[in-house]
Amino acid sequence: MVKFGRRKERRPQDDEGRMTLREHVTELRNRLVVCIIAILIGTVAGWIFYDRLFEFLTQPFVTSVSELAKEQGSTKIPELTFPGVGNALTFKIKISALAGLVAAGPIWLFQLWAFIAPGLHRNEKKWAMVFSAIATPLFLGGMVVAYWTLPKGIEILLGFTPLDIQNLVELPAYLDFVIRTMLVFGVAFLIPLVVVLLNMLGVVSAAAMGKFRPYIVLAIFLFAAVATPSGDPFTMCLLAIPMCLLFVVAEIISRFNDKRRARKTEELLAD
Repeated sequence: MVKFGRRKERRPQDDEGRMTLREHVTELRNRLVVCIIAILIGTVAGWIFYDRLFEFLTQPFVTSVSELAKEQGSTKIPELTFPGVGNALTFKIKISALAGLVAAGPIWLFQLWAFIAPGLHRNEKKWAMVFSAIATPLFLGGMVVAYWTLPKGIEILLGFTPLDIQNLVELPAYLDFVIRTMLVFGVAFLIPLVVVLLNMLGVVSAAAMGKFRPYIVLAIFLFAAVATPSGDPFTMCLLAIPMCLLFVVAEIISRFNDKRRARKTEELLAD
């Protein structure tokens, strides 16, 4: 039986089967629209659950103030404030938008991957997937460690306030402090992964890592001292020590990789 109907048009491609520039632009536009819609939906959800998000973000400050009040016994405890009339609304919009960006993360990351992946070779796709699978838990782990250290870090910083002075902390500045701290910890936890990738590319050898290990540890502590927004020794050590441990793990993995590469080279020379 012969079926009649509209024939599905195929997209024009070049001789190598690649998409045209116009198709790339169209695909990018469509994926951007999907990302924006996902972020807007996440922002609406953040607006609805704003009270819970606000409690989550301010909990480190509340905990640190409670501990500080027990130690000092002062009635003039630090407080979170808004610096103006309209800042409460602006802060709520900012928190909701940030929640929308985070909640829509899997969607816009998938859209980014779907746009880039067709241009990668099979081996490049494999390594990109491995990198994403390892980088995501490392980054999230760094942010969890940062959130866990925030109460003590804030308590140390607020402890420098004289007993007869009222410390009023503006909420927008506090939010920037929390976000910077969590991002710094998250990015710092990715550094050992970058070291392993450089080793796999043949840029850095495990022998060089072992030779310069003391200087690298010193550099890690200097980086932690400069990168942590609070600047207190407690937060600096809680960032530097896990980074040192992760670097040791990266060095061990690199040694195994160098041995594997050396064996493969010997086999090729023997053949």
